[in-house]
Amino acid sequence: MADRVRPTDGCPLEALTPPPFRTWSEAMALPASARSGAAGPPAPRATGSPLLDRLSQALQTRHYSRRTERAYAYWARRFFRHYGPRDPLAMGAEEIRSFLSHLAVNERVTASTQNQALCALVFLYRRVVGLDLADLERIEWAKAPRRLPVVLTRGEVRSVLDAMRGAPQLVCRILYGSGLRLVECLSLRVKDLDFERNELTVRDGKGAKDRVSVLAASCREDLRVHLERIRRLHAKDLERGQGRAPLPFALVGKYVNADREWGWQYVFPASSFYTDRHTGRQHRHHLHETVVQKAMGEAVRRCGLAKLATPHTLRHSFATHLLDSGYDIRTVQELLGHSDVQTTMIYTHVLNRGGRGVRSPADIL
Repeated sequence: MADRVRPTDGCPLEALTPPPFRTWSEAMALPASARSGAAGPPAPRATGSPLLDRLSQALQTRHYSRRTERAYAYWARRFFRHYGPRDPLAMGAEEIRSFLSHLAVNERVTASTQNQALCALVFLYRRVVGLDLADLERIEWAKAPRRLPVVLTRGEVRSVLDAMRGAPQLVCRILYGSGLRLVECLSLRVKDLDFERNELTVRDGKGAKDRVSVLAASCREDLRVHLERIRRLHAKDLERGQGRAPLPFALVGKYVNADREWGWQYVFPASSFYTDRHTGRQHRHHLHETVVQKAMGEAVRRCGLAKLATPHTLRHSFATHLLDSGYDIRTVQELLGHSDVQTTMIYTHVLNRGGRGVRSPADIL
């Protein structure tokens, strides 16, 4: 994460505000005096900004997700700032290894964070800069510890859901009833729901994979009522000349009016519009993740739970409770969308099957 600055008494706000990151074109548009630093303090140098543009283009060409693009750009900027005025094209594997050591020793980041930084820098220097592959192969990956997921009991899940209201509650009920990730649930479109078959379809999930999961019967009626309210909202948007939803890839050019159709609207739309930077159109995106995260965090505190439960905890609880009910692990694997059953095996450790029916020696005394 970015370094945090603790404000002190008497320190002006401007001194605590970092300078804006300028692109290469913005830096070149500045007066020559501002670029050279002849008048006043020198302007911040946009170190590596051409590389960032090329990095973004390479990620988009390979259809990486927007989240991956933002994460890789973040670590590239951290890497450039760490070495200051040095030319990024003149650096390589040794600088990457030193930067990773700095993250582990001085920043005390976790192994997963360190490996994410490594993935970003390896992609940058392998796919964009064209560094020799042999140099990058010798960089060692951090060994990530195997952690057990946080799982709520059925009673705890019921208490947390009862403490929530509105759309965040319905989102969390679907997370627990279908085993979805938070972004997968918020990205659901109306056309992805099948009430007759009690199914919902996850489009373009993690790893760019589609899958089908169960739609909990306990959510059906409340979900129908919610959709009726959203349909009235969509009708009002159409009357105002809006009512557009963002479409994936280039579908907006192939199907001109598809973004106004009811089936393409988000099940959980946002309360406001945003302007698309590519088309200039106003769209109503889905509900932001932080809305659900904050609502569940408050519910967990009101319930007095000591567990560090988040919306993703409901997905862990879904898988664990299915296995506890006797479902085979292959079924759970398909519902969760795991590529390898070894990933799903983590929930068998939570179940602690080996300890069932065994009396502790301390209880026999």
